[in-house]
Amino acid sequence: MDLTFSEYPLNTEGRYRAFLDFLPDPVFVFNLDHTVQYLNPAFEKVFGWTLEEVRGKRIPFVPEHEKERTRQEIRRFFENGVLYGFETQRLTKDGRLLDIVIDGAIFFDASGHPAGQVITLRDITEKKKAERINNALFRIASSLSQYRKLDDRLIFVMNEIQGLLNVENSSVILADEVRGEFYFRITTQYKRLEEIRFPIDKGVAAKVYRSLKPMIINDYYNSPYFFPEVDRQSGYITRNMLDVPLRTAERTIGVLCAVNKRDRNFDTTDADLLTAIASTVAYSIENAIVNEDLKQSLAELQTLSQAKERVIHHLSHELKTPVSVLSASIGILKERLTPEPQPGIHRILDRSRRNLERLLAMQYEIEDILRKKHFETRRMMQTLLEVCRDGIETAADSCGAGENLIACMQHWIDDVFDRGDEPAIEIALAPFAQATIDALRPLFAHRFCRVELALQPAGSVMIPPSVLQKIITGLVRNAVENTPDGGLIRVETVSGPTGPELIITDYGIGIPAESQKLLFEGQWVAPETMSYATRNPFDFMAGGRGFDLLRMKIFSERYHFDLQLRSNRCKFIPAATDRCPGSISACRFCSGVEDCIQSGGTTARVAFMW
Repeated sequence: MDLTFSEYPLNTEGRYRAFLDFLPDPVFVFNLDHTVQYLNPAFEKVFGWTLEEVRGKRIPFVPEHEKERTRQEIRRFFENGVLYGFETQRLTKDGRLLDIVIDGAIFFDASGHPAGQVITLRDITEKKKAERINNALFRIASSLSQYRKLDDRLIFVMNEIQGLLNVENSSVILADEVRGEFYFRITTQYKRLEEIRFPIDKGVAAKVYRSLKPMIINDYYNSPYFFPEVDRQSGYITRNMLDVPLRTAERTIGVLCAVNKRDRNFDTTDADLLTAIASTVAYSIENAIVNEDLKQSLAELQTLSQAKERVIHHLSHELKTPVSVLSASIGILKERLTPEPQPGIHRILDRSRRNLERLLAMQYEIEDILRKKHFETRRMMQTLLEVCRDGIETAADSCGAGENLIACMQHWIDDVFDRGDEPAIEIALAPFAQATIDALRPLFAHRFCRVELALQPAGSVMIPPSVLQKIITGLVRNAVENTPDGGLIRVETVSGPTGPELIITDYGIGIPAESQKLLFEGQWVAPETMSYATRNPFDFMAGGRGFDLLRMKIFSERYHFDLQLRSNRCKFIPAATDRCPGSISACRFCSGVEDCIQSGGTTARVAFMW
């Protein structure tokens, strides 16, 4: 190339311009002072400037961070006469940053002197973006397996999103279909988000979760999907956001969210990238959730197995002493009944003593089971059968007829667990609780516990009176029995979001965390078996037979109320085997009532439905 355009014959310049105009890549011709001589249509299309705007001027499209590299490359360009494959970035007229490859050559005039430069610019922005996305996805996919725990995996994903999309914050919003809520399992910052749950039908997340389509919101507070509660509760200020669904082939598990783009608004490029990330991590996150649930289930099974052994210990301990006492008493009674006062009385006493001895033998065999000793199952079952048969016969002798015995047993079962024949009626909760507790006060008058009532008008509940009485009695008794003398129990009725609520709080010894999960699963009592001793109802640590909470669980399912129990073990006796002296004045850790009140306790909340 030896001449400028003006020095070509007209037809030669025309053919040359037609060739440049035809090229799909941007081309411009510079004078030696870097001012523009010519731009082809492709340059105008890609970068936005027209020839009329920049003829004789320099194009202001070199970003600040590329200026030094550009100056060095221009020096080499003039030294070598050609420029090939220079990867850099250039700005468009509207401020977009493009990745480009520059090739160029210097052309000369008729006398052989440099006359200008011809430069071509190939836009590789999409190619570079695809490479960045692919590299990012490969890095994420190959690194996920290093994070075995769900929380670690979520943090890794969120950090990657923040770096790749250049945003202030990101989150993995998981869906809890059972409760109909979204929640933030863990966050990289703004930890208050972890305490927030919000309805599954609210906000941008709800729209994305239902539609399964990405959503860009660049003016959040004027969006029709604006939901202020999350920002209000967390103290965070959301300007713009991008949400995409987090789903596997089987289900949608939540939403990936990027918040507050730093350099500009979100665009479809960001949405494509975040969608690709969501597709890459969805199965991994779901697998981590399933794995965590399985581990939790295993831990619960192990705890349940331990509870089973403790229940057997408890029942065995309860059985041994009274059976031994009864067996000895029958022996003494038989010796004193001489001659026989009535026909057959010695036969009845012999049968009673024989079966009491069988019960003792069973108790020792149960202990053998717990010590992993071997025994003959059939013999054990045969013994149980004989005990049941003889027991029914003995009770029939005392009642006068077998039918009476069965009726007595049925009456006891109905009394404990409620047969369901009594109709539910409308009961004002606060007055009923007041009357029930007033009737109970004489039963725990021997205890030095303060029972405070805060019974606000809370509305009415639909439930049989005897059932409500059993609920209040059982919870109050548990509270008193787990509170040392000098302690405090508080009973409240309030109007809750779904209906009236009964709240009973004791500031007593509390329950260890590992025991709380099993409180509603049947025959389980909080005290350790070896420390348990049968006492009178309402005595400190009186224990029980484990039916109270079980039957309340049954009542809750039948009469549609929610029963929750939260407990903090006394910090001075954290282990289940640690003992409380039963009186604040005898506690070496507490100097007064306030120390005990602040150390632990249990709250039982019964939430009725309107």
